[in-house]
Parts: sequence; structure tokens; C-alpha cells
Amino acid sequence: MTDRPYADMASDKKTTETEFGEDTGRRRSVALNVVENPLRRVSPRQAAADASAFAEANDMSEHSALFARAALVARDPDKFENLTELPADERAALIYERDHKWHGPFMLWYSISLCAVGAATQGWDQTGSNGANLSFPQEFGLVGTARAEWIVGLINAIIFLTAGLIGAFIVDPLNKYLGRRGEIFITALCLTATPIGSGFAQSWEGLFAARFVMGIGIGAKNATVPIYSAEMAPARIRGALVMFWQLWVVAGIFLGFCANVIVKDTGDIAWRLQLGSAFIPSFILGAGIFFCPESPRWLMKHGKQAKAFRSMSKLRAHPIIGARDYYYSWVIYEEESKLSAGSNYFTRLWDCFAVPRIRRANYGATTVMLAQQMCGINSMSILVLRK
Repeated sequence: MTDRPYADMASDKKTTETEFGEDTGRRRSVALNVVENPLRRVSPRQAAADASAFAEANDMSEHSALFARAALVARDPDKFENLTELPADERAALIYERDHKWHGPFMLWYSISLCAVGAATQGWDQTGSNGANLSFPQEFGLVGTARAEWIVGLINAIIFLTAGLIGAFIVDPLNKYLGRRGEIFITALCLTATPIGSGFAQSWEGLFAARFVMGIGIGAKNATVPIYSAEMAPARIRGALVMFWQLWVVAGIFLGFCANVIVKDTGDIAWRLQLGSAFIPSFILGAGIFFCPESPRWLMKHGKQAKAFRSMSKLRAHPIIGARDYYYSWVIYEEESKLSAGSNYFTRLWDCFAVPRIRRANYGATTVMLAQQMCGINSMSILVLRK
């Protein structure tokens, strides 16, 4: 296969949505790419040649032919059976993947399962205090006055406040410098140490401090684990796997209540055990993340293409599937990079409020999350506390 001019390039259809930020008064033009598959802009021969050149340029010359075939599959994924370039084993692997939606290698499901543990960590962290509230106020003399009730309420609520006001806002730099695995490991350490620290607290100020830091860890972890899960999962099941987050949070809440019941009759140390038991899922998360591959997309963004492809290959059942998914992700990433050129952490943060389209989505998501926290298991938790 040889390079040739883009004579067969399909028309590059794009639209431009012009938006106005009322707060800044500046006119903003956001280019919205409406081409579903950028690889279809060029001929099959050119797409294969570009993919082969990509492999050669990124220290993956031994995979250049594989990437060429993968580009042809990614260019028209519904018609891969018509490609004469595919050997029998690659065609069989693609057919099996198409007919078995949930098929995947062990490492994919191991990593996804660990993300489920990350979700359960939050649920367990927030329910340890439900049982502890029955006895720790007496331990620290927080009874009988309005001030004492406010302090108990603040100790309970602080993990949610710091999760949203601090933890969620430090995710961007933590992910940039530590990677997905590194960020998850650091937050897992935080969420292992802080429940233990809560259990050993000798004053309400010490308990408050431990839960203050715990909230930061919860917020940072909660914003990273679903991203890590989404970047590993195949597109065909990505939505379902990411939405399992809430299911496993509830599973963590259930396990937290079970732990509360198990140690409730241990006397004066019951509240310490109830708070401290939350270290269990975070310890599993921190230990298990070492065996997971780094996010292919994170490695891609940091120029580590060969390492990113090796990571993707561990998460896919066959090399042709890994090469297809990785190369198509690269093409999409290149498109996104053109649209987001010049942005940084602060401009992206400001866009959440300055760009009307993003601001409306932000308000909608905030409203839904607030409503969610006022119903369901949270209402039951309030009733338990009041009782």
C-alpha cells in the first residue's frame, strides 16, 4: 500500500455553532464535527497507508500491517467481512466480538471489577457514620445543646462538602501528573488511612479533620474511577459499565450497614470499628490497581503511543480488535485536539459557566444530583440518624 493524494476524500461536513457568553460578552464559536467517522474522509487505501505510517512513526513498525488492516475495519466496522485483506483468525475474532457483546479478556473484567470496588468504597465510607452516630457524640460530650447537634451534623456532612468543593476540582492536575492509576492509588491510600484515623480519633476535632481529608479523597476518586472505566471499556458496552457505578455505590452502602450491624455490640469501641471498617474496600482498590494497565487514552495524550497500544491490547480479546479500537481512538483524539487547541485547566473550568451550552448542562447535572441526594437511601439514612 502506498500513499497517494486525498483525491477520494469525502466532503468534510462541519457546522459551526455560534454562542455568546453573557457573563463575558465575548463571542464564542464552537466547531462541531458532525462527521461520524473521520476515516471515511479518505479512501480505504489512504486510510490504511496513514495507519501504517502512524505505526512506523511511533516505534510500532512490527505492527504496521496490523494497523493498516485495523484502519480498514474501523473505517467501515459493519462491513469488515467484505475485507479481503483480513486473515481468517482476525475475521473470526471480529465476528465473535460482534455476536458476543460482553466478550472480553480477563484483564478487562478484572479492571472493571476493581472500578466497581472503587464505587463501593464511597458507599461504605458514607455509611460508617450512620452507626457511629449512636455513640461517638457521647464519647466527645456532644449532647444536650444546639451547638453539639451542629457539630455532629458538620462531622457527618464534611466528607460531602470537601468532596464537591475540593476533591472534584483537583482531579484535573492529579490525573495529568499521576495518570489514572496513580491518581486512583493515591486516593485509595487516602481512603485507607482516613477511616483508620477516624477510628483512633481522641477528640471531635480529630474526627472532623480525618473526615475532612476523607472527603477530598472521595471527591477525587469518584471523578476518576468512572473515567478510567470508560477509557478501558469497549464502545459497545461502555455506557452500561459506566452506569453500573451507582449500582456498586449502593452495594457499598449495603456492606457498610452490614459492618455497622456486625460490630454494634462491641461496647465502647463500636463506633470506632464502624468508622474504621471503611478502610477495607479502599485497601483492596489500592492493592489491586497495581495489576491494572494504565488508561490507553491517558498514555496516548502524553505521547506514549507504543505503551498505550500495549495497554489497549491487554484489554481486548485479539490484536486486531485492540489495533482497531486504539487507532480509531487516536483519530478521534486528533479531531478533539484541533477543537480544544489552546485550552488549559482554568479555561476549561471557566467554560463550565461562561459557555451557555455547557452551563446549561452543568446546571441540569447539578439539579439531578441534588435531587438524587434527597431521596432513596439518603432519606433512609436520615431516618436512622434521627432514631
